[in-house]
Amino acid sequence: MNDATSLHLFLFGIYPYICLSVLLLGSLVRFDREPYTWKSDSSQMLRAGQLKLGSNLFHYGILVVVLGHFVGFLMPHWAIDWAMSPAQHQLLAMAGGGVAGAVAIIGLSMLLYRRLADPRIRRNSRKWDIAVVCMLWLQLLLGLLTVPLSAQHMDGAEFERLTSYVKGIVTFQSGVATLLVETPWVYRLHILLGFTIFLISPFTRMVHIWSGAGALAYLFRPYQLVRTRKRTVHP
Repeated sequence: MNDATSLHLFLFGIYPYICLSVLLLGSLVRFDREPYTWKSDSSQMLRAGQLKLGSNLFHYGILVVVLGHFVGFLMPHWAIDWAMSPAQHQLLAMAGGGVAGAVAIIGLSMLLYRRLADPRIRRNSRKWDIAVVCMLWLQLLLGLLTVPLSAQHMDGAEFERLTSYVKGIVTFQSGVATLLVETPWVYRLHILLGFTIFLISPFTRMVHIWSGAGALAYLFRPYQLVRTRKRTVHP
């Protein structure tokens, strides 16, 4: 086994588990030790209109992208094969992901320009804030670059290989890194950067994404019981 093969097996077979472990354990430790830092710092008073538009575009777009990745890559093959062929599944992912990704990167570009162009916002921004926004922007760009690349192979075989890799990582299958040996570098870089974003999330403002997921629990919580204390008037 040469050095290139060993590096590939580490990056796509071991590194993902390191990133996911740090994401879960690091988030729990931060929530326990530093609960008051569990937030995304706000600069709402500065360029509020640009912030609102850019934030809405980014968050709506990225939510569709993330949900699409979870459904498209983690849903069992038997749950999809009865409704569509692999080629149709790939086309749906390209169309939906492409539109949502374009909306998200437009919104994020507005937020990045706002953060860097305004001296007051830039002075009040942590270095990690700017780094995270740049990483997310690059990740969205790589995702959009996969769309024309996927259009060159509309048989669905490449898409099935990627979904098998993701399912293999989640289900702890050995040897799944070999599925990506011959895939284009854009796909591999997109995967690596995605796991790296997971890795740094517990140490940055990205940790607040757990709050968005946790907010769904409010839909299923029991009703709050409120009792009034009636004051007794003594004669």
